[in-house]
Amino acid sequence: MENHMTFTHIFFDLDGTLIDSSEGIHNGFVQTFERLGLPVPSNQKIRTFMGPPLEVTFKEEISEEGAAQAVKIYRDYYETKGQFEAHLYDGIKEVLEKLSHDPNKKIYITTSKNEPTALEMCEYLGITEFFDGIYGATPTAFHKADILQRAITENQAPKYQSVIVGDTKFDLIGGKTVGIKTIAVTWGFGTNETLLAENPDFVTETPQELWDILK
Repeated sequence: MENHMTFTHIFFDLDGTLIDSSEGIHNGFVQTFERLGLPVPSNQKIRTFMGPPLEVTFKEEISEEGAAQAVKIYRDYYETKGQFEAHLYDGIKEVLEKLSHDPNKKIYITTSKNEPTALEMCEYLGITEFFDGIYGATPTAFHKADILQRAITENQAPKYQSVIVGDTKFDLIGGKTVGIKTIAVTWGFGTNETLLAENPDFVTETPQELWDILK
């Protein structure tokens, strides 16, 4: 697809887009089900929990009542251990570095991870300095569209020059809900079928392709 757009405000999802955090997330879910005395779902099933907000997953998998406790157990594990079981995807640091040096572009993180954890994780991975803002879930706003809208509003981002980069349908739906362009990356947690079903504006298979669209 030809890129006639110049994006000035770029909103990145974190997990599955910039960082491969699947090991820590996987272990977090295993721990949570074990501690609640529930059967641990298959690896394949756990893979589908990567992307949606925790609140949504646990309501579906456990119960309305049990969800809050499950979220707490998961976060306890994640904050002490899981968040450090992660690394940047190859080639991503270079893309962020180049974007951060472009005076005409602003880059942000918009993640469904809770905000303090997202900040800590970016610090740990050494990427905080590249971003103009890092936005995560708050207890009252954890859907991607809410997080994006907050970032757009606070930074007065022009929607026609804004884009979200993400690896699951939740990122693409969030982008469409707030009215910005969408870029799907295929190296994360979403399957290609579920991504293409949302008709993203662009699909990229490597960080290099992503750079070609964003530069």
